[in-house]
Amino acid sequence: MKSLMFKDGHSATVGNIYCIGRSYAEHISELGNTPTGEPVVFMKPTTALTQDTTLTLPSFSDDVHHEVELVVYIGRDIRDDEEPSLDAITGYGVGLDLTARDVQANLKAKGLPWTLAKGFRDGAWLSPLTHGTPPVCQVFLSVNGEIRQDDSTDKMLFDVLYQLKYLHKHFGLRAGDLIYTGTPKGVGKLSSGDQLVTKLNDDEYNISII
Repeated sequence: MKSLMFKDGHSATVGNIYCIGRSYAEHISELGNTPTGEPVVFMKPTTALTQDTTLTLPSFSDDVHHEVELVVYIGRDIRDDEEPSLDAITGYGVGLDLTARDVQANLKAKGLPWTLAKGFRDGAWLSPLTHGTPPVCQVFLSVNGEIRQDDSTDKMLFDVLYQLKYLHKHFGLRAGDLIYTGTPKGVGKLSSGDQLVTKLNDDEYNISII
């Protein structure tokens, strides 16, 4: 079973990895997508998850994009008849949802699922987690010293509590589930040799792309 680390060295198991698409209006615009009025949900396999600081791009894509985002960890089972609350979140961090954009575009044009474009190894990077529930956060990403993404989570179209309620209603949330809450504007291509800096408020992490 997959596990992850908190900043204090505590480890925890991972269940489902839920990802929310089209969470920020400006990101919807930059990709030419249409607002849906509700969260777009997709999933990644646990084999995509890594907390290593060196990431390998998939060989089957020539256009892998970075998407930096707040990630939350569900620390207890939520009963099926329960109204979720933020106290179900016991950890949070900054993550990268890597997307093979060329593969995704081809699959979308055919009306097929996105899993191949989203679920590859190293496609879900995650920082060590902080215990507790997240405040309003500033998510940041630079590539080779160039700022690509820098925005506040208070710009989300669907805030974290709304996402919890939506996911629990449709799927049921359990201890160990991760939620990648969506990315702001500024997504862009990654290449081998890139040096990334990710930040969530004052927490900073360095990542190398090989």
